[in-house]
Amino acid sequence: MNDSKLSSTVEVKRFLQESEVIEFKKRFRKEAYQWIEETLKRFDYLYLGKKEKGLIKKYLKKVTGYSRPQVTRQIRQYRETGRVRLKEYKRNKFERKYTSKDILLLAQTAELHDYPNGAALKKTLERMANTYGEEEYRNIANISVSHIYNLKKTVFYQRSVTFYQETKKTKGRVIGERCKPEPGGKPGYLRVDTMHQGDRDGQKGVYHINTVDEIVQWEVAGAAEKITDTHLLPLLGKIIASYPYRIMNFHADNGSEYINSKVAEMLNNLLIKLTKSRPRHTNDNALAETKNGWVLRKWMGYGHIGQRHAKGINEFYFDCFNEYLNFHRPCAFPIEVKDKKGKIKKKYRYQDYMTPYEKLRSIPDARIYLKEGITFEMLDKTARRYTDNEMAKKVQLERDKLFDKILAA
Repeated sequence: MNDSKLSSTVEVKRFLQESEVIEFKKRFRKEAYQWIEETLKRFDYLYLGKKEKGLIKKYLKKVTGYSRPQVTRQIRQYRETGRVRLKEYKRNKFERKYTSKDILLLAQTAELHDYPNGAALKKTLERMANTYGEEEYRNIANISVSHIYNLKKTVFYQRSVTFYQETKKTKGRVIGERCKPEPGGKPGYLRVDTMHQGDRDGQKGVYHINTVDEIVQWEVAGAAEKITDTHLLPLLGKIIASYPYRIMNFHADNGSEYINSKVAEMLNNLLIKLTKSRPRHTNDNALAETKNGWVLRKWMGYGHIGQRHAKGINEFYFDCFNEYLNFHRPCAFPIEVKDKKGKIKKKYRYQDYMTPYEKLRSIPDARIYLKEGITFEMLDKTARRYTDNEMAKKVQLERDKLFDKILAA
């Protein structure tokens, strides 16, 4: 709009009266601000009276379409600076710590080393800067491992490498709870461990599977040719079934022979909770490991026994050896005492030595833990079938027969 002919406030007043029903279209901001500045200068706005200033302000509102507060701010700017200008918007942003050159060094280093993980890549960058004195790596060497993965997502990085694959988070199924079982004085909490009978000339030895109840020390051992699902699952089922009371918990170390989906499924079907040892807590499975040394190694020795003898060893275990361990072999049951410093220690008293079966019978209301169809009267008959020495002689004889077969093979 050309309003240069309007040179007095009287003409402006007449214009406003005549254009009262007319609406003006908004201009671009830069053009509108420039026109406001020219208009204020043309009418010497700063030297006008109050009434004339109001008239000019109304005129500016009418032509530009701005609100009264907007026009007031623009006039204030003109009064303070003599100009009406758009304020440039300054975006506050963090300064880039790692430049395109740094990202390129990161990409080249990753590609040279066949895309290692973030920690290994950071270590390489640090070595380039510190060990080999490459100053261009000094800045990128300070990057955190997590931020390496942020830079890998940038377009510049992905264009700088010939191959790019996103890091995939593994969502593996967690098998077994990592904790120490708390039986609370109740039987049915097993500790299990594997003992290998040595290798010879490239041939694997038999594997002994040893289970021990934490409270009553009831022990059932078995043997398997290999620690695979095919050989292990049937044996574990047989071992658990041979216990006279219900099994509540099955605790193992972190070995894959027990901590796997097949074993977890079998235990779940039997309503048995699976737990595993905690890191840096060697005592979590110490009972089973101790029994390996003091029982199985003592009776089976340290020499190599081939895998093919697993069947014969199992017959020895389930025919007489497990019965001997639980009905005729006394075990030490410690009590916990506090010393002067308040530290809890285990104390072994002679009067606390008893067989696992005797320990089971000593538990209050022990009958409620027995499996259906099993009574203490039945177990008493098994306990009294042989004396301790008679059962020991039988086990010695059967072991000699077993070793004769093994040596003859």
